Amino acid sequence: MNKQDGLAEHFNSHRQHLQSLAYRMLGSSNEAEDAVQEAWLRLNRSDAEQINNLQGWLITVVSRICLDQLRARKPAADDVVLDLHIDNQQGPETELLIAYSLGPALLLILDTLSPPERIAFVLHDLFDLSFADIAPIIERSEAATRQLASRARRQVQGASSSRQDDTHQQHLVAAFLQASRQGDFQALLSLLHPDAILRADATALKITKANQAKGAPQFEAEMSGATKVANTLKGRALGAMLSLVDGMPGATWGANGTTMVAFCFGITDGKITHIDVIMDRARLESMDIRPIEQESAEAAQGIQA
Repeated sequence: MNKQDGLAEHFNSHRQHLQSLAYRMLGSSNEAEDAVQEAWLRLNRSDAEQINNLQGWLITVVSRICLDQLRARKPAADDVVLDLHIDNQQGPETELLIAYSLGPALLLILDTLSPPERIAFVLHDLFDLSFADIAPIIERSEAATRQLASRARRQVQGASSSRQDDTHQQHLVAAFLQASRQGDFQALLSLLHPDAILRADATALKITKANQAKGAPQFEAEMSGATKVANTLKGRALGAMLSLVDGMPGATWGANGTTMVAFCFGITDGKITHIDVIMDRARLESMDIRPIEQESAEAAQGIQA
């Protein structure tokens, strides 16, 4: 084996790790591959025998290549370091939030960070490099690097918490629909705020009144109280589908591919505070309605429990 083959073998032993690192930094597998390939070209042009720590050298080179690419995407003003309080405590809850955000969702959050923030966060929080090692890569002091990572971490945690809230609200609506289908009055009460309000628009009032003999619910323009709301909707959601209504968890019912009614939920502190029944055609057509194909039965049961 000649020197070139030996160098290629050593490089390939680190390739997967470098590819993963570059992907987290850039959010694009093609760009990550290009960054790793550029690192290989630079290694070939270097005096490889003088490199004492090949992995460290490669991580530094790939990180700088990624940093240059990120800076090319964003205005230079994004590199400004704000003087923010640094919280060095990272307990299990923080680790869980960061772990929860791994994958495509994390990449969306990382896109909101400045290039130095992104590099500092990825290298420290996801790849466990020390701030002393990261600082020279982004050309900051160790203290400034720590500050950048801390700021990025807070943004990741905040976005993760928001996604968790959205998921919980979706499960809450799914649990409500399931309880309604099953006619489970006590489960409905447990999901509703004691002062919950049910409102129906003029079209809903007209249509349901005309179909009372067919078992349509007896809506009012506004009714309040969990007991009254639960009694009105008990056994009524047989054909309703969990949906996103203008980006919020809700429910819809339709026929022949047309949405006929939308149920918009208001949720505060884990309880349903109001439900709006919309049947006005013009308003329905103005809404962004996206059915969620599969509801999480286990999650719904867990919330009811």
